[in-house]
Amino acid sequence: MAAPDLFAPLSFPHGPAMPNRFMLAPLTNTQSHPDGTLSDEEFHWLTMRAKGGFGLTMTCAAHVQKIGQGFPGQLGVFSDDHLPGLTRLAAAIKAQGSVAVLQLHHAGNRSPKELIGEAPVCPSEDPDTGARALTETEVADLIEAFIAGAERSKKAGFDGVEVHGAHGYILCQFLSPDLNHRTDAYGGSPENRARIIVEIVEGIRARCGEDFLLGLRLSPERFGLKLTEIRDLAAQMLTHPALDFLDMSLWDVRKEPTEAEFKGRSLMSYFADLPRSDVRLGVAGKIMTAAQARDALAAGADYVLIGRAAILHHDYPRKVEADADFAPIALPVTRAHLAAEGLSPTFITYMNNWPGFVAQDQTEDAL
Repeated sequence: MAAPDLFAPLSFPHGPAMPNRFMLAPLTNTQSHPDGTLSDEEFHWLTMRAKGGFGLTMTCAAHVQKIGQGFPGQLGVFSDDHLPGLTRLAAAIKAQGSVAVLQLHHAGNRSPKELIGEAPVCPSEDPDTGARALTETEVADLIEAFIAGAERSKKAGFDGVEVHGAHGYILCQFLSPDLNHRTDAYGGSPENRARIIVEIVEGIRARCGEDFLLGLRLSPERFGLKLTEIRDLAAQMLTHPALDFLDMSLWDVRKEPTEAEFKGRSLMSYFADLPRSDVRLGVAGKIMTAAQARDALAAGADYVLIGRAAILHHDYPRKVEADADFAPIALPVTRAHLAAEGLSPTFITYMNNWPGFVAQDQTEDAL
């Protein structure tokens, strides 16, 4: 079967279709106000990508509880105080013909104590981070916070939400046998450790209705995760009637698994070959060139998530449409280039933490 075209529409069981196969990856940018309300800088950054042709524009991770903040300048969705900014953002994204999706997030033990003002939380006590274990009541509150965040997103006008279950944040911590030592219904077996994600997904669908996109992000490695367990969960979710898309964050779509027994084929292939109903599969991980995006679809993905290339070029999809051999500007890039692409000074400073991304001038080298 021929690979789908990057510019073919993509429908979902619920909610609107993507006009093409380019999804803006949820990207930390530290541009929001300290209380989690949207800033003009973050509004500008995201709406530029919608104007630039992304079929779906996803926000950065937005925390669903104040205690779940993971980094300074993070967007929030835990209070009605966030609604005016979120409403403005959703309307502007949709006005450009892009699907508007908010990512729901909680950092768990990765919430800095100095940022949240108290000890962070985790499925189980974690001496390495000083996190305390969630009580059973707090687990129920956490599930409700994710569902309430989805309801608030819908009220703001977003077309849907993505549940962040990847990258070592709280839902990923529940999945990890290294971090989750609970003895209740949310610990022990792989099924129990994944229960919180399933209940959040089913709760969002029940409360937000049928005309609302619902996605899930998973990552299959690091943080004590086991590829077999994440593959089994992905298989379950790719046929789950509540879900619309599964976003697999793979670090690099061309890499092999780290676990020795699974080497010899790409990590992506362990998910692309899973049976799926109408749930769409997307992949993220160093997709930079037009050829690499096409290759990901040829390898079985339904859509691609673009991160670094979208930082470098707000109109990445339009550039690919105009040039089948398009490749982004070479790294490192100047601050002036990033500013022209809609990054605020705060965001550029954050990107400066990524080795080799931002060019260093002589003044900085002397400091």
